[in-house]
Amino acid sequence: MKINNELSSIKIENSNIFIDDFYRRFSQKQHTVKLNENIFKTYHFPTFYGDVELSIMIFLCSYNKALKLMPASYIKPVRMTRGRSLIVFSCYEYKNVKEMTCYNEVGISIPVLSGPCLNIPVLPMIFGKLYKNSGYHIIAMPVTSLESKIRGDEIWGLPKVIQEIDFSDEGDYRVCSIKDIGGNIYLRLKTPKFGKSTDMDETTFLYTKKDGRILKSQTWFKGNFSINKYDTLLFKPIKSGIDYIQIGNFPDDAILRNLEIEEHPFQTRFSAFVTSAFDLPRKK
Repeated sequence: MKINNELSSIKIENSNIFIDDFYRRFSQKQHTVKLNENIFKTYHFPTFYGDVELSIMIFLCSYNKALKLMPASYIKPVRMTRGRSLIVFSCYEYKNVKEMTCYNEVGISIPVLSGPCLNIPVLPMIFGKLYKNSGYHIIAMPVTSLESKIRGDEIWGLPKVIQEIDFSDEGDYRVCSIKDIGGNIYLRLKTPKFGKSTDMDETTFLYTKKDGRILKSQTWFKGNFSINKYDTLLFKPIKSGIDYIQIGNFPDDAILRNLEIEEHPFQTRFSAFVTSAFDLPRKK
């Protein structure tokens, strides 16, 4: 998808799209965002996303390198075996967004635990619901929409950057390509569309940093996913015959290259239709 730099105070009237039972869970409130010196726009939160295509790739990476990216000393990456942590690439094709035009986005995050806790390797990923202080710290977030970037900056302190994001099919794989300002592909992710069919209805938290403060924001998603798991990676690396991830040699990739990301994914998830919501930061 090409970059959309248009800003307008006019809200898209598309509330009639968001009638699924999923959206009835929420009581929405309003919040105004300054988009530029002349445009202020009031939105409803949580933001509703409908008809979302979502590809998720989870890789093992260096725990010590991930630790250096944490926004506060009391936030730690989830530990895995072999001195590893995890990095998650969530590739969204938002076909419907309440009050906004559609856009593409890739959230690059590290699963974390906040506050004092037993960070026993692997357990937070298996028993995540028992860890009330678990969530994800966003380290990068390319997006095709200037409006979305400004909202991300102003509300959550998300590290959004405006970049072109394209999706395509290669046989049974969904490919996400992100381009730098010069039009060069600097990150390419290849997600299997096949796998074990699994219904997911999840909620989690995102940890971000804005104006020196750590913010915690809740997100929800629901859909049927095709999932593949490769648990043998807990004990030894797997050589891959497929280019699941390709990282370029551009400045945008310096953080990713430094994380020592393994070439074979630990887990993949794909869904052609997801409903989701993302709320304002919690006040405390």
